[in-house]
Amino acid sequence: MKKPNTFSFFPAKKLQGETEVPGDKSISHRAIIFGSIAEGTTKIENFLPGLDCLSTIDCFRRLGVNITAKSNTSIIVNGVGLQGLNEPTDILDVGNSGTTIRLLSGLLSGTNFYSVMTGDASIRKRPMDRVKKPLEQMGARIHGRDNGRLAPLSIIGTKLTPIHYQSPVASAQIKSSILLAGIWAEGHIKVTEPTKSRDHTELMYKTFGGDIEVEGNTVTIAGGSTRLSAQEVQVPGDISSAAFLMVAASIVPNSEVLIKNVGVNPTRSGIIDALQAMNANIKLTNERKYGEEPVADILVTSSHLKGTIIEGNLIPRLIDEVPILLIAAALAEGDTIVKDAKELRVKETDRIQVMHDELLKVGIISTPKEDGIEIAGNQMISGGTIDSHHDHRIGMAFAVAALTAKDKIEIENYDAVKVSFPNFTEVMTALGAKCE
Repeated sequence: MKKPNTFSFFPAKKLQGETEVPGDKSISHRAIIFGSIAEGTTKIENFLPGLDCLSTIDCFRRLGVNITAKSNTSIIVNGVGLQGLNEPTDILDVGNSGTTIRLLSGLLSGTNFYSVMTGDASIRKRPMDRVKKPLEQMGARIHGRDNGRLAPLSIIGTKLTPIHYQSPVASAQIKSSILLAGIWAEGHIKVTEPTKSRDHTELMYKTFGGDIEVEGNTVTIAGGSTRLSAQEVQVPGDISSAAFLMVAASIVPNSEVLIKNVGVNPTRSGIIDALQAMNANIKLTNERKYGEEPVADILVTSSHLKGTIIEGNLIPRLIDEVPILLIAAALAEGDTIVKDAKELRVKETDRIQVMHDELLKVGIISTPKEDGIEIAGNQMISGGTIDSHHDHRIGMAFAVAALTAKDKIEIENYDAVKVSFPNFTEVMTALGAKCE
């Protein structure tokens, strides 16, 4: 008898058609954040109604912001301005969203009130000192379990001072947390990264009227007197969600899939570069912009993939796509090596170890490393039962793997996919996948 919350995907003959993916998760979060602290009414279209983004909405409602939904994907935010946030009367629950807890740690540090944030079991295991340490350099007062390393976090808002933070890792969450704290601080706040992480915060801050400069890997904002103005935000389709369809169309013979209105921000489009390096047949058409964000339609046809090395500056541009890239790698000709990706060990799960363990269950051998993973190509996916470990990207990766397996793959804890791709099952079915 099948366990509750278990879903099966079956081998497919081909995938065909046009589709869209849900709005970008990172941009949806930031649209809510900046809309809330802007003055006036912000309208957000193609918002991602995934659980993580809904957690951000819930937190800002508890901070006194009136946010209403015209539909699941059309959101109205009645901004209160930076000074209009209120002390919450209850704990802020971020659910499973690392973006929410880390970005709000920065924003709440400069308020004049007290707040507490917590999340689910996964969030309470994820390292928070990576944002706590730089924020404390600005004067923030943040306390938590394990000497502040773990949530729940309590934040006593206080006056912040500018810093120039040299980040040891390329992380949009660290950078964004500091920049959001910096809005409160009098003077210039700088963040320098070893390589450039995704820049949605910078682009949206500029869209809402913020004073920002970007030079190489250094971002500078002028804090202390910032007034942001409400905007109309059109959220592009999420390239991290599109990645699953790109790999699916690449590995299933006789497939052709057009994914429309996808964000192709250069700091996020590493998945396209990696797949093209693996000989995938991918073309961008109808290139344009939504505000500051570049957008395109992506045409993918099946191809004979080859192994590659994924490393260095490419890693921050595809860090969330590594699980699905490993499925492509297992079927490619030749070896694939992923390195410089230690960040994968502190995601929703330790994605290096979890992918290794779950790949074994469907007959795929890989070699985990401290900062990555190696996988031989020309392997056969056998089918079987895997556990998503409540990680949306793990669940979807194995749904795609099933399309070329010898037998069905059952995915336990399948509901995790709703975090970023609520209609994943329906989209896959419409393209020709079979599932139950």
